Amino acid sequence: MPRVSKVSRDQADPKAREAFEAFIKERGWVPNMFRTAAHRPEIMATMTKHFQTVMTTGDLSRKLKELVAVRVSHLNRCEY
Repeated sequence: MPRVSKVSRDQADPKAREAFEAFIKERGWVPNMFRTAAHRPEIMATMTKHFQTVMTTGDLSRKLKELVAVRVSHLNRCEY
């Protein structure tokens, strides 16, 4: 059982809900780390901005960045 619950779209603060909608439009779902961070919308906002910057800038493709994230999670035995 998780120690910190994940916030649903219906429970989300209006600012967090905007970010949720953007994730749903882009990915079809909201990553769990953002659903958890939504308990503190101001923190979620900075996390979202950082995530967008990392994924949309630089020389590597978004696909390769996603694959690296999956591999790192696998190496760390992260179920997420």
